[in-house]
Amino acid sequence: MHLQHDWENLNVLHKNRLPARSTFFSYKNKQEALTYDRGDSQGFLLLNGNWKFDYANSPMESPSDFYQADYSTDHWADITVPSHWQLNGYGKPHYTNVQYPFPVEPPYIPSENPTGSYSRTFYVTKEALQGKVHLMFEGVDSSFHVWVNGYFTGYSQGSRLQSEFDITHFVREGENRISVRVYQWAESSYIEDQDMWWLSGIFRDVYIFSKPDVHICDLFLNGTLEPGYQDGRLNFEIALSGVYQDHSVEIEIQQEGTVVALHKQGAVEETVTGSIHLDQVKSWNAETPFLYDVVVTLLNPEGEVVEVIPHKCGFRTVEIKGGQLLVNGVAIMFKGVNRHDAHPDYGRAVPLRSMMEDLVLMKQHNINAIRTAHYPNDPRFYDLCDQFGFYVIDEADLECHGLTKIGQPHVLSNDPAWEHAYLDRMERLVERDKNHPSIIMWSLGNESGFGQNHVSMYEWAKRRDPSRLVHYEGETREILLEDHFIPTKDPVATDVHTSMYTPIEKLKVIGGLTYLNKPHILCEYAHAMGNGPGGFKEYWETFYAYDRLQGGFVWEWVDHGLRQFTEEGKEYLAYGGDFGETPHDGNFVIDGLVRPDREPSPALAEFKKVIEPVVTSDFNDMENTILVQNRFDFSDLSTLQCEWFIEADGQILAGGMVDVPAIPANTAKVVDLPIHLPTVVKVNTDYWLNLVWKTKEKTRWADSGHTVAWSQYELPISRFAQIETPYLGQLTVQDKASTTKIAGPAFELTFNKQNGRIEDFCFDGQLVMSKGPLLHFWRAPIDNDLLGSEEFNASSVTKRWKEFGVHAIQHRIIGTDVTISEDLQSVVIQCEAKLAPPVLAWGFHVAYLYTIHANGRIVVEIKGVKTGEGPQYLPRIGVEMVVEDTYDYVQWYGLGPNEAYSDSRQASKMSIWSSTVDHLHTPYVFPQENGNRHQTKWASFTEESGKGLFISGSTFDFTASYYTVEQLEAAKHTCDLFKQPYITLHVDQQQYGLGSASCGQEVQEQYRLENKNFEFTFSMLPYDENSHSPIALSKKFISVIDKAKNVSKSEII
Repeated sequence: MHLQHDWENLNVLHKNRLPARSTFFSYKNKQEALTYDRGDSQGFLLLNGNWKFDYANSPMESPSDFYQADYSTDHWADITVPSHWQLNGYGKPHYTNVQYPFPVEPPYIPSENPTGSYSRTFYVTKEALQGKVHLMFEGVDSSFHVWVNGYFTGYSQGSRLQSEFDITHFVREGENRISVRVYQWAESSYIEDQDMWWLSGIFRDVYIFSKPDVHICDLFLNGTLEPGYQDGRLNFEIALSGVYQDHSVEIEIQQEGTVVALHKQGAVEETVTGSIHLDQVKSWNAETPFLYDVVVTLLNPEGEVVEVIPHKCGFRTVEIKGGQLLVNGVAIMFKGVNRHDAHPDYGRAVPLRSMMEDLVLMKQHNINAIRTAHYPNDPRFYDLCDQFGFYVIDEADLECHGLTKIGQPHVLSNDPAWEHAYLDRMERLVERDKNHPSIIMWSLGNESGFGQNHVSMYEWAKRRDPSRLVHYEGETREILLEDHFIPTKDPVATDVHTSMYTPIEKLKVIGGLTYLNKPHILCEYAHAMGNGPGGFKEYWETFYAYDRLQGGFVWEWVDHGLRQFTEEGKEYLAYGGDFGETPHDGNFVIDGLVRPDREPSPALAEFKKVIEPVVTSDFNDMENTILVQNRFDFSDLSTLQCEWFIEADGQILAGGMVDVPAIPANTAKVVDLPIHLPTVVKVNTDYWLNLVWKTKEKTRWADSGHTVAWSQYELPISRFAQIETPYLGQLTVQDKASTTKIAGPAFELTFNKQNGRIEDFCFDGQLVMSKGPLLHFWRAPIDNDLLGSEEFNASSVTKRWKEFGVHAIQHRIIGTDVTISEDLQSVVIQCEAKLAPPVLAWGFHVAYLYTIHANGRIVVEIKGVKTGEGPQYLPRIGVEMVVEDTYDYVQWYGLGPNEAYSDSRQASKMSIWSSTVDHLHTPYVFPQENGNRHQTKWASFTEESGKGLFISGSTFDFTASYYTVEQLEAAKHTCDLFKQPYITLHVDQQQYGLGSASCGQEVQEQYRLENKNFEFTFSMLPYDENSHSPIALSKKFISVIDKAKNVSKSEII
């Protein structure tokens, strides 16, 4: 006979838990109430801090009577609440994405069920005991029993939801004791299978508070707009507890401290309902998140204040019309992200300051929407979203993705025995968060198949709160699978079509379907794992091209790495498998736009650029006009100022302000530019017009002068000319069977005929380059190369490349010819080679042509002719060189300052940039190809004395690193990387794009690098910066392509 414990009994979700309600605090008067400081509310006592803790491998092994008053916990360890016990040395963190880490036998869970017992004392004043005393847990993973002063208080589950208990009869004046037993696993774990670490314990706030005997036990404040979207209406529902007869409720609405409405109503029912009309209300939206103060006062029969409850309220309307989602009558664009609770030191016990940091970063990067993937967040998080201005999809704590591993994705969602558990999570979500204007959609959960239990959740949510929409991707997924990605019907249990990682071409088809009545959003797309994603630009061009497509939510905001240290004290960020746990899903948890320490990745800058709210086009260089498009949904451009400046050679030549009218949202206007072109145009110089849009005033999330958008145009005023080359001196050449040694007035080098490579390239007696250019086709695989998502028809390109031996290509030198010019001004070395991998016959027949001039300049021309049947695409085409480690100061003219690739380059602009080799490196948690600079015209590498190496070409990509490709590929963490005593320099004609194939779309066709014949030319020159700057050198060695370009046509970057 199986003993059914509370933690694996579907009939016992809770014991003694009070009904779910909205989050608010009770105060004695309005003055205290309007501080919104919960610490000043009635009887509030925060129980965070130091608790005593005991860890056991199972409930049976945990102390059975530890909650008794005479049980001593002095020998127990200390633990901080909130926290996870795995991050305090008990058990170990465990990461899985889909699969369950235990046998799949719902509702049963393993007998070895790690259990944490908590205990602490607290003190209650006599004043706090005048009415009701309640105990609140805001988050306990996964289920728990609680005792107060030895009395059983209750049981609850639902890790990311509040559990409230009435402890009035258990507490006493003075010292009290609370005891909690927490179980790592419960039957609820089957529906808490989200893509994240399994972490246990009391991880959110715990507190007690008091209420008068007659009190407000819940309130629902729904600020909406009347038809016409000008006037507002506050619908209220106030639930009372106790002997409320003859009491009354007063509702006051304040606008920035001024009372704009006052309503008083007698408490003749247990629930007081009504509405208040406001003329010309200031509406709430994510751009102008105006909040009113609603002060609810409960008065006794004598008219005396019993309690005062404050709440922020925003007036806004959410609806669907004409197949579009409208906020306040406007079709909005979701420029959103999925956000998990994640912190490198605290896991999901995220401090308030970290929540603030997230939201500030999001606003600074033009993000306007958040999906709380995949569970309700800390209640304070929604207060911040209301204030900062975000559209929120608030998601139920429900996912059973692991059932796909046994081929039964819908089994729990269709099982009536689980309906109560499903509904419980929806009810508690809605009741807790129903007063937040930022929440415009409820979500039924994530990746839980689809079934009748979802329908029940949807129907309950729409009955309880018809003012909001409901979201769930699972039903749309079923429709798309049934209809081969061309949906023939609207879903019934979600108010929007919503899908994940939908390829752009299929998204275009969906966007064009006019018979559907609901809008389409991507609840997940652009999987931001490692170096990537690529293709933001094309996604957003598609969103803007179709009315029914209304943006989406990038997966995801933050890497979930946990901070760890090697025995030598070197820091790294851990992911799945690093704690010895099995099964696990590796580094799939490292997939955010920001690193765990909130350092933005290059992808975040790319995302900011692509979703910027001001877009310019149609620059007319004859009339100095430009078309300015306002992509805000509500705001005109009066809050921004536009600066212009003309730049050449990294210097600003002229600048000023553009007089921009207050262009209304979602409209465009031609604007005059007061630009002044240079009166003197330097030869062989590019001139760039830059427009920068900045905030005029300080905001909650940025200082004045914060850049929100920018654009850049090349001005058609450049003049190109061949600069005469003076006498360079003569070369000396020692041509032998295996080597050719060449020396000029200030340089010398050796050409090794056996390997076809320049060696020991010296300038002024100082070694600059130990190994010269050699063709290189491999890159350290990025996550999007390594992983392939069969669900989205994306396979691992690394696997395909390795099957063809691209990583192992070898050189065979066929022959070398050396030709010396009669005037000894130059030497031409022609080297013929065959490049091919072992085992296979495909490869390239290659001709290297080196023209070496007396000043040390080397022009490198490489031609490759494809032979045999190789892979369809290549990782890169370029050369690898080894430069001395002291040449670590880098300047370049090209796109920057960010890392950039062909399908992720919108955030970079043309200028002269500088950095160090160290800072060119992007420290991805899982090391991989990084640091590429794209569309470069020249780059220089100098050491402290000014000696340098100058590289130029038409355009090229380059990376410079203290780590080799082999090191980056072999390393699993940043701590595995050790600097080499040299710089590995890659100069590439092109690299394969980034894409997001780790979970989603492969690299788009236009960004793939086809395996075909190629030609590639660049030059190298050693120099002394004390005599010639890189800019001066760039004028002398301008490329043939640059000289021939059409200078009458402007270009947009």
